[in-house]
Amino acid sequence: MVTSSLDFDVMLLAPLALVISVAALWLLQLVFIETDKRMLAKLRHHHESLARFTNFTGILFQTLCHALGYTVTRSGIAHFQVTVNYGKVSPKRMKTGVFEWTSTSFLFLGPFFVPAGLMLVYSSFLLTNGFAFPTAVQYTFVETITNFGMTLSTFAQSVARFLASIDLLNPVHVFFLLVLLFFGMGIRPSYIGEERKEKVDLLYDLKNVTTHFTKKPMYILVFFAGVYVLFYVSLALKNNWFVALFSVLGWLSVIGIIALLLAFLLLVLVWASDGIASGWRLLPFLALPISYGASRTFFFYIPCDNVLGWSLLVMLLSTVVITIVLIKYKTNKFKTVGTMKHTRVADGKKRASKK
Repeated sequence: MVTSSLDFDVMLLAPLALVISVAALWLLQLVFIETDKRMLAKLRHHHESLARFTNFTGILFQTLCHALGYTVTRSGIAHFQVTVNYGKVSPKRMKTGVFEWTSTSFLFLGPFFVPAGLMLVYSSFLLTNGFAFPTAVQYTFVETITNFGMTLSTFAQSVARFLASIDLLNPVHVFFLLVLLFFGMGIRPSYIGEERKEKVDLLYDLKNVTTHFTKKPMYILVFFAGVYVLFYVSLALKNNWFVALFSVLGWLSVIGIIALLLAFLLLVLVWASDGIASGWRLLPFLALPISYGASRTFFFYIPCDNVLGWSLLVMLLSTVVITIVLIKYKTNKFKTVGTMKHTRVADGKKRASKK
């Protein structure tokens, strides 16, 4: 409901509400990325192939987004190269000004939104009642944040309900889960360069994005001018265009955060299995399909409500219990001894440095 007098809250603060909200979600996404990278760093010594795969995936997403930037600006693509440690795109026609700035924006921000956009399109065929916009047209700062929060909450709950009742015997569902894990594992590269001298972390991303935007302050003013114009047009026409646009950006961040959470759970399972003796190390991973297949067979003969949800719960609990039991009784003694030696050497170096 539009107020009779367009006060300061409506005219100036409300348009900024969703910009701040989307920026906050992006920062939260960076925090989850950093958490996954720290867990991956613990695994790199024993799982070099996994580290290289995630780094390649991150560089692939980054390079594809840069290529998309050149395509959008109609610069063309003359050269495209992706390796485990390197990615480069060269345009056919080097453009400057706003075209160069736009293509660089795709390089820095694209990996956070472009792959998530593909996942969002895919999820639209699987999710029910997740893509809903508020019908009431309200424009104050608090009301705009409330409407935005409602759309995010509805979407997040829809994704959570789908994952909590996903059918792992359905190839379409399994493919969605695998792609979501693939996206979460490689949303950003773990390092750049063969010798890993340049670390890609939260501060690295923030520095690149901040430098990119502060170099062209006029473009920032144009962006905010466009935000206010869209808001005032929505206000005049009494529709939800403004909230709808930023809600889609919010959904992209939610998809990214969920993918990162799933990837983190997978990395935790890999890390936990490292503490198990080599002859038993694969059992936690085998427990996933075996326990799920057994529970689906059991519920086939003894039907109950929410068979898919109960089957997933049995699978997860069985895997957790088996992993804990194996860690307790089938510990990797070589890893434990190696860790103790490493700790003693580190302690000795610390004492020597103090002397």
